[in-house]
Amino acid sequence: MKKLITLLTLAASLLLASPAFAYEVKPGDTMSKIARDHKLTLQELADVNPQISNLNLIYIGQNINTTKSIRANEPKIEEPVNLSLSDDEIDLLARLVRAEARTEPLEGKIAVACVVLNRVESPQFPDTIKEVIYAPGQFQPVKNGEINRPADEESIQAVKEALTDQRQLAPGALFFYNPAIATSSWLDSRATTLVIAQHVFKK
Repeated sequence: MKKLITLLTLAASLLLASPAFAYEVKPGDTMSKIARDHKLTLQELADVNPQISNLNLIYIGQNINTTKSIRANEPKIEEPVNLSLSDDEIDLLARLVRAEARTEPLEGKIAVACVVLNRVESPQFPDTIKEVIYAPGQFQPVKNGEINRPADEESIQAVKEALTDQRQLAPGALFFYNPAIATSSWLDSRATTLVIAQHVFKK
C-alpha cells in the first residue's frame, strides 16, 4: 500500500512538473501565432495564461498553457463564413491593407483585412467589400487618396490568407486604430479583441 501511495505521489508530481498542454516558445513565435497553431483565439490563450501581462512580450523557452478553458455560459464565437472574392475585390482590399498597415507585420495586415471581411458579414455594415471600404468617413486612405496606390505583394498575400482559416486571427473585430496617432473615446469604450504592433482591434 505504501509503495502504491509513493508511486501515485511520484506520478502526480511528474504531471505537475510537466503539464501535458504546455508549449515551449520558439524563435519567431508570437502569442497570436501560438493561438492559431493550437486552434485558440488570442483571448482564449490569454485567459489561460494570466501570468503573461503583456501579450507582446514572451521569451524563447517560456512555457505557454494551451489548454482551452471551459466557462459556464460563455458565448460561442461563430465560425466566419468563407467568402469568395473577385480579383477586383482582392485588389481593392489589398490596396486598403497597404495604405492602413504598410508598416505592420504580415499578421497585422491580415488582421486589417479580417476587419473588412467581418464588416461585410456584420448587419451593422454594407454587404460588399467596395461598399464597406467606401462608406463615408470609415477609412482615412479613401479620404486622402492612398487607396488608389497599387498594393504590394505582402498586402495581397495578407488578403488571401484572411480568406483561409487565418480569419480566426481577429474574430469579431470590426474596428482598428493606432492609439499613438489617433484618439477615440468611443473606440476606447469598446472591447479589445487583440493588439498587433501599433494597431488595437476592437469589437
